[in-house]
This record gives sequence, C-alpha cells and structure tokens, in this order.
Amino acid sequence: MALNNRYDFVMIFDVENGNPNGDPDAGNTPRIDAETGYGIITDVCLKRKIRNFVELCKEGEVSNDKAFNILVKADRSLNSKFTAAYEEEGLKTKQKGKNSEDVKTARDYMCRNYYDVRTFGAVMSTGDDPCGIVRGPVQINFARSISPINIQDITITRQARTTEDRMETGTTEMGKKSIIPYALYRAEGYVSAALANSVTDLTEEDVELLWTAIINMFENDHSAARGKMCMRKLYVFRHSNVLGNCPSHILFDKIKVNAVSEPPRNFEDYSITVEDDIPKDVELISKI
Repeated sequence: MALNNRYDFVMIFDVENGNPNGDPDAGNTPRIDAETGYGIITDVCLKRKIRNFVELCKEGEVSNDKAFNILVKADRSLNSKFTAAYEEEGLKTKQKGKNSEDVKTARDYMCRNYYDVRTFGAVMSTGDDPCGIVRGPVQINFARSISPINIQDITITRQARTTEDRMETGTTEMGKKSIIPYALYRAEGYVSAALANSVTDLTEEDVELLWTAIINMFENDHSAARGKMCMRKLYVFRHSNVLGNCPSHILFDKIKVNAVSEPPRNFEDYSITVEDDIPKDVELISKI
C-alpha cells in the first residue's frame, strides 16, 4: 500500500505589485470574479509551478523504482511520449484496437516514470498508442483572494522597436502592464490515499515532495510580470486512515483569514486564526 493516510491542505500566499495569473480573455489582466471583485488563480497555474519545481530539483532522479519526469511540459508531443512508453515496455505500437492489458501496462509505466501523472493524473487516451486516463489522487481548487482585488494598468515606455517601419515614427513607444498592488490568496487541496493506492501508487516520498514543491513554488518562478509572490502558510490535515476521519470542508473551516486593516497592502494587514478543536484522529501540521 502506497499511502496509509488521507490528507487535506490549505495554502495561503500573496502577491505584491504583480499579476499572479493573467486571463487571456481579458488582455492578460489578473483573473477576477466579475460578480464579486475577488481575484482568482486557476488550479492549472498552481500545478504548473509545482511541476516546474519538481523538474528543477528532481529531474533525472530515480527513487524506489520511480522517476520524477514531468509529462506536461513544452518539449515534445504527448503522443510521442505515449509511444515511448509502449516501446519501453516491449508492446506493439501504431496498431488500432489496443488490448486493454497493453493500455494498462503503458499506464502503469507512465505513473512510475512521470511524477505529475501519478500526482495529478492525466488524460492519455489520444494518438495511436493510448495510455488510458488516470484520475490523480492530488487535486487543487482555484485560489481565491481574501479581499476584492484592485487591478491597476501601469503605462510603461518601450525603447526597443521591432521593425524598421515602426522605427520611423520614433525610438520609443508606450505599453501597459496590469498589476495588483497587493492581494492575499487562499487555495485548498486534497490527497486521496484511496486513489493513490488503487491507481497511481503515489508514495509518502511523493507527498513529502509535494509539500516541498508547494512551499518553494514561487522561489524559482520570479518574473517581472508576477511581481513579488510568497507562500505564507501551508496547513496540512493528516487523517489517521486511508478514507479519512472527517469531511474536508469541516477542516478547512477551522482556518480563518480576515482583513484587519483596509485597504490591505501587506501580509500584516490580515489575521490568521486556527481553531484548536480539531476532530479526533486528524492531525494538523503547519508546514510554514
């Protein structure tokens, strides 16, 4: 059995003078709930940063017959990676009507060799050599800001033009970048030991790497566009068994985050309280 405990977790992080997750449908301005004014960050964005950290610190390593490669990244097509799994396992490639056992063998190969597959799952049913569909044991909700966000469009000057025609009108031109002066976000996630044990074989070592990646996800991801981003708190609820001892929403409600100063412009303008009546057989671990 890979995991003996279910986990639920809460991430609290902030951004200062940056754009944590641009919306391509809105000129890449920070994502926002138009109805309430609260900022949002997609689960895909957060998972990308976790993937990047794992690739940065564990690429090429193998531990207990498991590798830490990353499937979802911009290097080569996904279908070519699926075909490589068939070749590594000695299975016939480029044939229609795949044997279900071959697909399962290829799926297990992908779980062993790709950290993000055994963690987040993947749809690998495309191409001539499908590897099935894996429902990941680790899931993360959209992050949401604690307070409504204030998006500011900052005008900037660009001194390098791209074409000779544009150079004829001058050596500089104006541009814009969208920032949030300050926002504190909260995201919640889950680690299903039942799914890990039945499908992907996610291990305790993998889960510890997940916590390390979450804590450091912004430290090697700095850019001018994203401003200053920091993981402020990571709370982990560790259940005493595989299926869990308490519904996750009850545990999440034990952590309260409220603004104590308006408008909030730094982390100290918020208070974080943790209720001490944690349900029996659930351990609260503060990673930060």
